[in-house]
Amino acid sequence: MTDALELDALWEDFHRAVNMTSQELAAWLQVREADEQAEPPPERAGVPTGQHVLAILQKRRTDLTEEDIEVMYDVVDAVDAQAGGESEPGRTRRRHQLMTLGHDPSRP
Repeated sequence: MTDALELDALWEDFHRAVNMTSQELAAWLQVREADEQAEPPPERAGVPTGQHVLAILQKRRTDLTEEDIEVMYDVVDAVDAQAGGESEPGRTRRRHQLMTLGHDPSRP
């Protein structure tokens, strides 16, 4: 079980990492799902995780489950690991992967 201070820090980190609104994320996930035939989503940034992020965005902190907390840690870690490097080849693909997690790297 996560203590209150750790949960507060995670909540802040998650909402820093997830910089898209729930409406923006929902719209992006619909686009990605429709485009699934043309370009399969990457494993780490698959639609199920994006759907879980969307569900978390619609919850209050007090309503989080242990599974939500695990997903929040995973999302923060994934966003932090892929931060920067915008000049590298494949940046559009990386941006799309991160957007599936609710993070648009083109935003400040």
